[in-house]
Amino acid sequence: MPPHQDQHASGAQQEQGEVMATRRTLTGMNHHLIYWMGVAMSLYHLWVNTIGIMPNIQRNALHFSFVCFLGYLMYPVCRRWADKTLKLDYILAILSFSAGLYLIFFEDALHARNEVPILSDLIFAGLAIVLMIEITRRVAGYIIPILAAGFLGYALGLGTYFSGLWKFPGVTLERILYRMYFAPDGIFGKIATISSTYVFLFVLFAAFLLQSGAGNFIIRLSLALMGRMTGGPAKMAVFASGLMGSISGSAVANTVGTGSITIPLMKKVGLKPQFAGGVEAAASTGGQLLPPIMGAGAFIMSQWTQIPYLTIIGVATIPALMYFLSIAFFIHLRAKKHRLEVLSPEEMPAIGQVIKEGWNFLIPLGVLVVLLLQGYTPTYAASAGILAIVVSSWINPHTRMSPRDIMDALAKGAGNMVTTGVILLCSGIVVGIVLMVGAGMKFSMLITSIAGGSLFITIVLVALASLILGMGLPVTASYIVLAVLAAPSMSMLGTSVLAAHMLIFWFSQDANVTPPVCLAAYAASGVAGSKPLATGFESWKLAKGLYIIPLLFVYSPLLFQGPTWAVLETAVLATLGLYCAAAFFEGFHLYDLTWIMRLVMLGAAGLMLWPNLALHGLGFTLFALASGIQLIIKSRHNRYVALAP
Repeated sequence: MPPHQDQHASGAQQEQGEVMATRRTLTGMNHHLIYWMGVAMSLYHLWVNTIGIMPNIQRNALHFSFVCFLGYLMYPVCRRWADKTLKLDYILAILSFSAGLYLIFFEDALHARNEVPILSDLIFAGLAIVLMIEITRRVAGYIIPILAAGFLGYALGLGTYFSGLWKFPGVTLERILYRMYFAPDGIFGKIATISSTYVFLFVLFAAFLLQSGAGNFIIRLSLALMGRMTGGPAKMAVFASGLMGSISGSAVANTVGTGSITIPLMKKVGLKPQFAGGVEAAASTGGQLLPPIMGAGAFIMSQWTQIPYLTIIGVATIPALMYFLSIAFFIHLRAKKHRLEVLSPEEMPAIGQVIKEGWNFLIPLGVLVVLLLQGYTPTYAASAGILAIVVSSWINPHTRMSPRDIMDALAKGAGNMVTTGVILLCSGIVVGIVLMVGAGMKFSMLITSIAGGSLFITIVLVALASLILGMGLPVTASYIVLAVLAAPSMSMLGTSVLAAHMLIFWFSQDANVTPPVCLAAYAASGVAGSKPLATGFESWKLAKGLYIIPLLFVYSPLLFQGPTWAVLETAVLATLGLYCAAAFFEGFHLYDLTWIMRLVMLGAAGLMLWPNLALHGLGFTLFALASGIQLIIKSRHNRYVALAP
């Protein structure tokens, strides 16, 4: 049965994964070729991650072949030829597929020669590197390719022009080609393993879930739960975008997808377009922080640190909920301050009806979580979850997935993986060179030297580095680079590996919401019809938790690195501190705040966020006094209004 063209055609500008890229409009033979190649790619990854047996490097090589083949046909050489497929694109697609297959067929011959490469080995190794850099340029822009080329140049000889700590004698081209192509720390190494296993299966899981209609169910459920509250549509956006963002793994895609529904509703109740767009962008960014999926970063963190994935999502739950609450505080205070209206009952679905129509969508999520809790691997849990989506869809005649729907989900999952896969594979070059030349330890020594042994200054430097990297790198690539370069410096100052990586992971998300480059906010501005920079500043203000909460990872037991009572006390008081910070920025608590009262709320926020039990008590007392004064002012005002003629 031929696929419907309109379901997979793409405009010149579309969000894919974590970046906004020029994507070719797919028609005719190209559309069918990409569709069926996508189906084959998804089936291959399901097979190799369940019952198939294949060496890691060979599995990753074929993963490279599929990703690059689809990438060259989906993304044009430049925007000018966005609607046209050149013969060059077909040639590069075939060459990239061949570059992966060569390793599969000739790796054993290399081992038989005691790891001595011949000319054909070096040619295909060089071809794989060049093709990898070019497809990354098409998909993610120039920054990552320049970074990869710069590291390669440094290892090949540019390092001899540096002095002191950064001087490096260089290695031969033959050694570079061998390490990047045949060794387990190159293109097909650890980062590629994460891409071809955990990340691909969860991207595919998300594609099946959305294809089955779960996205509409989540939005309707959010509207039914939150619609009657003050600022309900905006709170609904936080709830829906958090769930959808966790599933989709992309802040930009989620902003456009759920934002097309939530942003108009927010504007309808009186919220300004830039605020509505900022809410959606901030909430969608938080989706990458919310278990059980957390985008690609959580899988990379688990593999890199050897901390069990279940442990990571377990300790990440409370901070993620705190982040979403911090956004909801801004919304609540803004809605109260401006006395915004709520949606009429006719505009909101009944909660019972929504659950009745879509309760079966909760089954695959339950299967996923239960299997993870039972200790099964994420790949097994995701594969079982995909099967559960199909089976549970048959329970409800309105959501039943047909064979055609299953094929569409397979194709969409592969297509959605291209951007993330390309970024991760190219990041393997950077990581491989960093390990080869010892750049991670050098960078850590540099940061430690500048910071003078101060952990706080080190964290500030890491935050600045994440902001600068985020201007050119997608979130996942930014996390990988910072994790390799900066995490050791934090560990040297006594920070636990988990806390260091979790802080870097959170800081890496700021590329979505921090001006001047904030892709999620700019995507939201397009839906909201607001000015991009104004929307960016709103999202930056709303996402303050993104900068505050990570400090608690290092200075408090929030990540369950202490007694349970201390974790809960920190979470509760810090959440209240986040509310006080929101009140300071909004200038409203129970009533309009004077500047003196705003500063009091800011002081209370600082005290309750500071990692000290006595200061927590002082901050809570200050907040209680401020609230009492506000209640007195409000009651007097209401009495005056009631007595006024």
